[in-house]
Amino acid sequence: MKKSKRTKKSNSWKIKQHRDPFFKKSKILGYRSRASFKLIELNKKFKFLKSNTKLLDLGSYPGSWSQVASKTITNGKILSIDIKNISPIKNVNFYKGDIFKKTTKNKIKDFFDGKLEVIISDMAANTTGNKSLDSIRTNQLCLEILNLSSKILIPDGVFVSKVFMGEDFDEIKNLAEILFKEIKFFKPLSSRNESKETYIHCRILKTL
Repeated sequence: MKKSKRTKKSNSWKIKQHRDPFFKKSKILGYRSRASFKLIELNKKFKFLKSNTKLLDLGSYPGSWSQVASKTITNGKILSIDIKNISPIKNVNFYKGDIFKKTTKNKIKDFFDGKLEVIISDMAANTTGNKSLDSIRTNQLCLEILNLSSKILIPDGVFVSKVFMGEDFDEIKNLAEILFKEIKFFKPLSSRNESKETYIHCRILKTL
């Protein structure tokens, strides 16, 4: 019997994954996924993780970014949120919920007892097979979180999120420029070359 296209694609992805140096390195170092290195690179460039940082990690499953953050944030507070459960991580508090629901927003407010310093998000919409649609849906998530950040970050707070290059990229850039004083984009080496993803780093809220 001939293998189905889906099976061939799955096998091809597995082979590619195991040849990936960042995948191999994540296994050696005990990270939950290769995405850990994206945050490591972002922090090396922008230096937003401190020992006493109050940090919110959105769309955190499987916990890779929270895991990285917890190695630096030893005297601060980390709240990790996702609609999926994640295995426990030392120094990380996990809440299962939808970030756009009022109950989740109340949880954030109660946990930090006020405002926080850093929001990170490697969140992506569930894939549909349509790359253009997936990019749009992920960028819409980024727009939603950008709006939220202006309400819960301290004045010199930091917002870091995945975005996709596409037709609505400018919408994200324009909103970020309305809300923040400093806007930069950065594509980590650990982000695959063929991927349209990049990361936005925003710092210091404007007075609205």
